Amino acid sequence: MDWLQALILGLVQGLTEFLPVSSSGHLAIGRALLGVEASEDLVFEVTVHAATVLATILVFRKQIGQLLAGLFKFKYNDETDYILKICVSMIPVFVVGVFLKDYVENLFSSLYVVGAALLVTAALLYFSGRKSGAVPAATTSARNGISWWQALVIGLGQAVAVLPGLSRSGTTISTGLLCGVRRENVAQFSFLMVIIPILGEAFLDIVGGDMASSTIGALPLVVGFVAAFLSGLFACKVMIALVKKAKLKWFALYCLIVGCATLICSALL
Repeated sequence: MDWLQALILGLVQGLTEFLPVSSSGHLAIGRALLGVEASEDLVFEVTVHAATVLATILVFRKQIGQLLAGLFKFKYNDETDYILKICVSMIPVFVVGVFLKDYVENLFSSLYVVGAALLVTAALLYFSGRKSGAVPAATTSARNGISWWQALVIGLGQAVAVLPGLSRSGTTISTGLLCGVRRENVAQFSFLMVIIPILGEAFLDIVGGDMASSTIGALPLVVGFVAAFLSGLFACKVMIALVKKAKLKWFALYCLIVGCATLICSALL
């Protein structure tokens, strides 16, 4: 992988990590178009995911600071409640990461899977956009605007979204909207809940020696990291505004078009 490929893929990752169009799916498509080997992409993907986590932390630095300050008061308060619900949401993806990691990684080489998953993302965005217009009051009375069972269901959405082409932000936000979480609450929860799983995956790859055995040079990794971080900052702020305004139907149309195009190209190649 050269620096130009890293720049393009870094921009793709940063923009699509937060926009509900699947970063993993677009990275798989971009890798195929640019001729990047899958073994290189796995290492690169950890790097650019870390960049988007840093962008998330920067955007939500005030909220994260408040959560940590509340946590270290060592009593059950709103902040502790919110953090514990984030922990509950991480249980499903932890199970998938421990028991199905190798199986999921093998799917990243299949553009058929990417195309089909993009169509699923389109359906989720479309139906959740229609559902979110009227949320019953009974579903929004939970502390911090999200209940324990809603946190777990959103976590299940995140676990399923490890499939390439199934947008993590799109799936978690859509799942939250479908189970009654208000728009103003679901985006922040969706973005914060992914911080620890991504950092944990990066840590395991480093400890396991995957990063050390990488054949990618330092320059492409640095370029990809910076590109993903800067584009991620922009996309994160844009996505928060779009979710609050319920402007997801156009992303559903985009995923539908790209998903169909991916399936057609896969059949022709």
